[in-house]
Amino acid sequence: MLQASQSGMAESIRKATRSPYSHVGVIEVGKDGVFVVEAISPVSRTPFEKWRRRGRGGHLTVMRPRVSPEQAAAAVAAARAELGKPYDVRYGWGDDHIYCSELVVKAFERGAGVTYGERVRLDTLELGSFERSLAAKLGVPLSQEVVPPGSLASDPKLEVVFSDVVVAP
Repeated sequence: MLQASQSGMAESIRKATRSPYSHVGVIEVGKDGVFVVEAISPVSRTPFEKWRRRGRGGHLTVMRPRVSPEQAAAAVAAARAELGKPYDVRYGWGDDHIYCSELVVKAFERGAGVTYGERVRLDTLELGSFERSLAAKLGVPLSQEVVPPGSLASDPKLEVVFSDVVVAP
C-alpha cells in the first residue's frame, strides 16, 4: 500500500523520485482488523484508517503481489518481525534500522522469496540543495543505493487493485 505521506521529508521524496508516493507499508488483514505494517519511528502495526488519514487527502494505492497466500502470509510475518525497529534516517540497507520501502522489499524477499522495486543511486535522483546538504550532514554518500516507494509502484510484478491517487500531468 502506497501513499503521499505528510511527513517532514515527504515532499523531498516525491520531488526527488518524480513520484506521487513517499510512503509504503505492508497490509495485514487479521482477526483483529486491517493494519499496515510500516517503517515509521519505530516500525509499527498501524490501524488501516489511521494510516490512511496520515496520507495527503487520505489518498492511497493498493497493490497486490502475485504470490501464493502462503507467501503473502510469510511476507507479513517477515514485516512483523521488524516491529519496534528504529526508522533509518540515513536510508541504508543494514538490519539495525529500516526505512519504509526497505521494509516492504525485505519482507517479500525474506518471507516470500520474491523481489520488488528497483535500487537506484541517490545521485541519480532529482536532489535539490536541501536534500544534498542533508545527505552531507547525515554522512550519506550520494553513491548509496535506495529503493524509493515509487519504484514499487512501477514494478510490473505488482498489480494495482485500487488507487484514488491523482497523478499531476
